[in-house]
Amino acid sequence: MVETRKPRLVGLNHIALEVGDIEEALAFYGRIFTFELRGKNDSMAFIDLGDQFIALQKGRKQSADDGRHFGLVVDDKEMARRAIEAAGVRPLPGRFLDFRDPWGNRIEIIGYENIQFTKAPNVLQGMGLTHLTKNASAKKELAAKGMVAQDV
Repeated sequence: MVETRKPRLVGLNHIALEVGDIEEALAFYGRIFTFELRGKNDSMAFIDLGDQFIALQKGRKQSADDGRHFGLVVDDKEMARRAIEAAGVRPLPGRFLDFRDPWGNRIEIIGYENIQFTKAPNVLQGMGLTHLTKNASAKKELAAKGMVAQDV
């Protein structure tokens, strides 16, 4: 039997979200988050996440997402909670900090300190986020996989 090698998944480059209008989407997300644009045209905008990005694409037609979502990592989850509420956005019920944008995209907010996902030190430096660290639980999860959590 011939063994077929397959590529290994190593991460996400970007997430693409369909929205109704690019300018409205940028204004909505700008009320909640601080971000920089990588680029923009009439039908797309690219929100920079250091070594990753969110692509906003004009043309959402489907109904609101229910279970389908993505987790967006922030430097301060409680600050995000306050910004979401200040923007007039109602968090979804449940134990997580989830909300839907005006086009029905479901987003879960996660604090950087709580997850295994780790930005490289040079990326954190370039983003001005060298103060971010991992909590004990995240460090334990990383150690169990033989990965060292950065302490910056």
